[in-house]
Amino acid sequence: MQMLFSDSEENGFFKGLNLIPGSVKKLPEGLKVPHMGWNSIEFLDDDPLLMGIKNESYFYFVHSYAPFCGPDYALGETEYGIKFPSIVAKEFIYGTQFHPEKSGESGLKLLKNYINIVESTI
Repeated sequence: MQMLFSDSEENGFFKGLNLIPGSVKKLPEGLKVPHMGWNSIEFLDDDPLLMGIKNESYFYFVHSYAPFCGPDYALGETEYGIKFPSIVAKEFIYGTQFHPEKSGESGLKLLKNYINIVESTI
């Protein structure tokens, strides 16, 4: 997901694809990193990607950096010392900070929803 943003400070400073305006920054000092394990996501908007998934479902995270962007691009938000966007979207471009493939039924449902979104555009 991180390459979708304007820039990242992971392993130095690098420009991203700038598909979603915003920056990727290291999680704040004092937090155990990487943020590893299950955490909930508060859905901020309705979107076909989230259809059939209960708000505040748990997903599996492993990361030391997080994206920061405007509210127009955040579909879901997670709290780990700070709140950060954990699902972002711009038109048909989606990114997740968590691992849907390791997130049980909710993650599988999200992946199926993504496939349905793609198939509906073909």
